[in-house]
Amino acid sequence: MKLSFSELAADTAIGSFAGDNLDSSNVKAFREQAEPWAARCQTLILDLSALNFVDSSGLGALLSILRVMNGKDGQLRLFGLSRPVRALFELVRMHRIFLIFNTREEALEDLPGV
Repeated sequence: MKLSFSELAADTAIGSFAGDNLDSSNVKAFREQAEPWAARCQTLILDLSALNFVDSSGLGALLSILRVMNGKDGQLRLFGLSRPVRALFELVRMHRIFLIFNTREEALEDLPGV
């Protein structure tokens, strides 16, 4: 699993997955790639459109990044959730915890300097 990031502004970055699962087989790689960006940015945006499956360890990893962002009054924004991933988020009520947008444009809409 590869996660590629690009900086949109001095304190904002967007990450995209190259792989269709976020699960126990690749959650360590996700954390290793995402945590430095979470530490550095005030707003971190993740494009989940390539993901078709997220398991409990994947959700845990996303929650870990969310805790880092919340700890510094930052934001983690998610967009592009596929139907199966959105259904999982709703089933376990994660859609109430995360900022979820339908499109990249919506996720970027109210960010200054982007």
